Amino acid sequence: MAFWLMIIVLLLGAVALLLVPAMRQNRADSATSRDTLNKVLYQERLSELEQDEQQGVVAERPELVKELQQNLLDDIPGQATAQSKPINRWALLPGVLLLIVVAVGFYLKTGGMAQVAAWRQVQDQMPALRARVANEHAQPLSMEEIARLGLGLRTALQQDGRNINDWMMLGRVGMALNNATTATQAFAHAYQLDPNNLEVRLGYAEVLTRSNDPEDNKQASLMLRKMIAEDHSNLRILSLLAFNAFEQGDYRQAIGAWQVMLKLLPADDRRAEVLKRSIEQAKVQAGDETVKLGVNVTLSPEAANALPQQGTLIISVTDGKSPVPVAVKQLPLSRFPLSFSLDDSNAMMPERLLSSLHQVKVRVRISHDGLATPQAGDWFGESALQTFSGNGQVSVQIDKQVP
Repeated sequence: MAFWLMIIVLLLGAVALLLVPAMRQNRADSATSRDTLNKVLYQERLSELEQDEQQGVVAERPELVKELQQNLLDDIPGQATAQSKPINRWALLPGVLLLIVVAVGFYLKTGGMAQVAAWRQVQDQMPALRARVANEHAQPLSMEEIARLGLGLRTALQQDGRNINDWMMLGRVGMALNNATTATQAFAHAYQLDPNNLEVRLGYAEVLTRSNDPEDNKQASLMLRKMIAEDHSNLRILSLLAFNAFEQGDYRQAIGAWQVMLKLLPADDRRAEVLKRSIEQAKVQAGDETVKLGVNVTLSPEAANALPQQGTLIISVTDGKSPVPVAVKQLPLSRFPLSFSLDDSNAMMPERLLSSLHQVKVRVRISHDGLATPQAGDWFGESALQTFSGNGQVSVQIDKQVP
């Protein structure tokens, strides 16, 4: 309403600027013409001469009258001035109508009225669009509807700039529309509002990972490393970390992350084949031979006599400094002596790969129940700390028992 009142006031002002000057009487028309003025002055001068003669001031009145008449004749213009006629007020009506039509036409052409109407339509559709986004079984939004959702979200965020969910949704809209600027700025706002929110961090890291700016990629890598240290079994974090590492040319870390994902996925998961192809592609890109650590396991006579009928062989590899394993492998209990190998696919965390070690220490334990924590009575053995350059053999004899 206020907008249309403003339009009406502006139009009335423009019409007034057209009518008021035209409706004023021309000063030249309203003023006395030059001839009429001369006549008036002549009559006034005659009256003055007559008064002067009666008072005895002037003695030669006829000569003065004659001179005055001569001056009047000399001052008469050669051609009569044409008298202008006042403008008929109704003649201004077409001009007023033309002014209104032109002004309104220009506004309709350049004033964005269609955009305003579309914006109002989007505002009316926002509840339904939000409901469809929240409903997994609803029909997916088309690209046009996603663009409308983004417009509605920007409008809502103008009123409530601290709505984290709307910022995240706007970021996803930007990603769907391939608008990196919108996506990055939206997730950056959400991250500033709640930097500890996992969904916000993952969304922001994904946007930075897909960015063409190397600095954004590095920032994403730092964020993902921090997140994987907090939760090394999160498949989405591992996937983003692998993609980020692959794009930056860190193929070893990418391989490690995908291999950890393979161990976490169910055996019949369709994503496993995609991960295997990605690993092979990364190996080709790296151009390196697969790192392998060969392990030979034997039993002492005491351990052989106490060997259970069923159990699990748990192998762990450390760097000799930290007790936290870098690589772990489990095998069903079988005949001894036993030989097998470990590689980067057995890594516990993608940022700590077997190929990154320069020295290794191997521990082998026979577990009755398959638990990672040693139980009383379990037999185990450890190798000496030895150097490792990517390939090597380690011999371990199981000859000790957990008290």
